[in-house]
Amino acid sequence: MELLGNSYFALFVIIALGFIVGRIKVFGLSLDVSAVIFVALVFGHFGVVIPKDFQYLGLVLFIFTIGIQAGPGFFESFKKEGRQLAGFASLLIVLASVITVLIISVFKIDPNIAVGLLTGSLTSTPGLAAAIDYTGSPLASIGYGVGYPFGVIGVILFIRFLPKILGTSIAKAEEEHLAVLKDEFPEVVKRNFVVENENVVGKTIGELRIRFMTKAVVSRVVHDGVAVTPTPKTLLLKGDLIKAVGTEEALKNVELLIGPQTEQEISIDAKYDVRTVLVTNKEVVNKTVGQINLLNTYGATITRIRRAGINIVPSPGSKLQFGDKLMIAGSRANMDMVSKIFGNDQKRLSDTDILPVALGIILGVLVGKISIAMGTFSFSLGLTGGVLVVALVLSRIGKTGPILWTMTGAANQLVRQFGLLLFLAAVGTGAGQKIVETFNQYGIELFLYGGAITIFPMIVAGILGKYFFKMNILTLLGAISGSMTSTPGLAAADSMTDTNAHSIAYATVYPVAMVLLIICVQLITMFF
Repeated sequence: MELLGNSYFALFVIIALGFIVGRIKVFGLSLDVSAVIFVALVFGHFGVVIPKDFQYLGLVLFIFTIGIQAGPGFFESFKKEGRQLAGFASLLIVLASVITVLIISVFKIDPNIAVGLLTGSLTSTPGLAAAIDYTGSPLASIGYGVGYPFGVIGVILFIRFLPKILGTSIAKAEEEHLAVLKDEFPEVVKRNFVVENENVVGKTIGELRIRFMTKAVVSRVVHDGVAVTPTPKTLLLKGDLIKAVGTEEALKNVELLIGPQTEQEISIDAKYDVRTVLVTNKEVVNKTVGQINLLNTYGATITRIRRAGINIVPSPGSKLQFGDKLMIAGSRANMDMVSKIFGNDQKRLSDTDILPVALGIILGVLVGKISIAMGTFSFSLGLTGGVLVVALVLSRIGKTGPILWTMTGAANQLVRQFGLLLFLAAVGTGAGQKIVETFNQYGIELFLYGGAITIFPMIVAGILGKYFFKMNILTLLGAISGSMTSTPGLAAADSMTDTNAHSIAYATVYPVAMVLLIICVQLITMFF
């Protein structure tokens, strides 16, 4: 068909058909967006080719947005139990890579196909991008296409049956997780107290250092029936009421310091206001609550920060992030000005600033070209590694001058999927030209090799996760899904529990697994 000779037309035909095929479910399973590469393989076999410019454009957009999203989780993963999870992910990836090396050495499989099998078996499109970048061969895409189906199905089935295989209870694991979660992220509540402690009567809030002593925030003080926003100079007199915000432990400290709790309501004065404000002003991002100094300037207090679904009691050292929701109490006359300081612009959350994306990709390409000599070998991050590393670092930095390196979730998702579609369509058509020749040469054995790379590392990791790492089964399910970079695996775990333990583990290990897999792909291509 003549129209298919037009690369733009062919590109969107492949994408559209890929989405249609991806939505077809067999036994409740579907390929989703990954079906695009299989449609592209068919088109490529019949001579349709998408130019490589689309491939590289899609690659850098996809990898950059992955890095921007994963950056904070990648660096945070090395705190607390994250180091254990990072070790778990490393074990699984190294096992899969060792099996791949054995397949190359023993069965004499083309290394370019083998690294594709590795990335497909671990359902890692960033890994495939790295494999293509480092090998420059379309055979990697064929290996990916062969390994991917079992990579999807195998992980889902393994996740579904692992609790039964290990003889563990999901319900008991949920109880254990909720108990730990309550200790780590105690609920933020508010209560009213009566000033009765003689040791505090006649002293100012500044003298008492209430925030430092109790870890709670005093948001209101009522004297003679009038509610005011407290300042360090606010005097506490016997019988005054105060409203404090904090954890249960913090509020117990307030009771010990100030006086007993009271059920008496503190009505909001006509001159007083409590408002939720969004942080959308670049000027305040990365600044601390203490640096903004609302209390002295506007007589207002930040009583709560809501970030990523968690309520945080602010301290003077708390740094603000783009998209934070602040609960602010203060004078009604000043509240509009306070809102402007933070931006409070809902529309800004959905805007996409392309400049940081362009600058980040430029930096990534330049970093990827830096070559380091290692004896007879030279090592470089390459296009994929350079863009990924720069994105991870920039995401961690968050802001440089007026430039915000973060992206809203909606913007990141849109750019990432657009890049992914371009990449899959281009590499698929390139690989499709050699797919029949490859199957004629290797036959069914490629599927068996891909299955081995998928299932054996998960079996070993599952056993070690329970008996050596002593993981909660929910954490183990998320860690396996993240280490296999399997979103369908995460979805399977999600349907088994109402908690988010698996999601936390997935978010922690996914960036570690993704980076390590890219490194392993490069090492395999270097030595073979």
